[in-house]
Amino acid sequence: MIINSVRSFTLKFSIISLIFFGCNNNKQSELPDPDWFDIDYSGENHISQKMDIYLPKNKKKKHPPVIVIYGSGWSSNNKKFSDYQKKFFVKPLSEKGFATIAINHRSSNLDSVFPAQIHDVKAVIRFIRARYNDFNLDTSFIGIAGYSSGGHLAALAGTSSNKLLNGNVGNYLNYENHVNAVVDFYGPTDLNVFYDCPITDGKALTIEQKTRVFGNVENISKKFELANPINYIDKNTPPFLIIHGEKDKVVPVCQSKLLHEALLKSNIESELILKEDGDHNGNTFMPYQTNLMANFFYNQYNKQL
Repeated sequence: MIINSVRSFTLKFSIISLIFFGCNNNKQSELPDPDWFDIDYSGENHISQKMDIYLPKNKKKKHPPVIVIYGSGWSSNNKKFSDYQKKFFVKPLSEKGFATIAINHRSSNLDSVFPAQIHDVKAVIRFIRARYNDFNLDTSFIGIAGYSSGGHLAALAGTSSNKLLNGNVGNYLNYENHVNAVVDFYGPTDLNVFYDCPITDGKALTIEQKTRVFGNVENISKKFELANPINYIDKNTPPFLIIHGEKDKVVPVCQSKLLHEALLKSNIESELILKEDGDHNGNTFMPYQTNLMANFFYNQYNKQL
């Protein structure tokens, strides 16, 4: 009886396991693969300066691109290929007819301190503007989105277009690096007042953290000023959608409020969406929010036709 019971249990467990892993494989197969992988946008052939391109599965010959920047505290140089981005960015953008440009950038831990990261982002913008025909892109419209530190870089690219922070990365320095619309998921926007905002866990930015991101911490306030998207807003700043969780303990929600208010003060189109139960991770990144992102880009693209 015991042997039969064990055999019966083993058989049932095997069947359940097969079903379970089969379902997982199906879910994995539903995630898109890039049409172009590891494109070298800098000419340096380094993993930190490569990107992937995903095209939507429609019959259009050209697709407006949206650049997507991962969050990592500026510390990772290779997160462009994550399932997280495929699920929450590539899929909703593809459904709206956009090409997704998933990029790596240099790491403040491994490669270079700020402003290397924004220099890489702007090199990507110039690259796709120069090489759009090679990848079936319609660069009459370029959107950019990011989350956490990626949200900061997306916002900074949006507000500082064709101004400072252009850098000299890549082979297409004569091309413009402006974008047409920005989606910022809970990115820092004014580092000088970062911890003046109410924050539930009372943390402060340590010397080690400042050094990791910015190098020498002498004159750190001036370096913060250089890195603050809020400082570059002018009449040419593109429309923004800003999304933030009110329970975020890493980037205080007032950072998004400050950016939103500054944009409106300069008569720039801006929408701020606050998620009451949203934290700094998945609870803010539900499909509903990323569908709002895709709809925002779709509406902005059609406005500019």
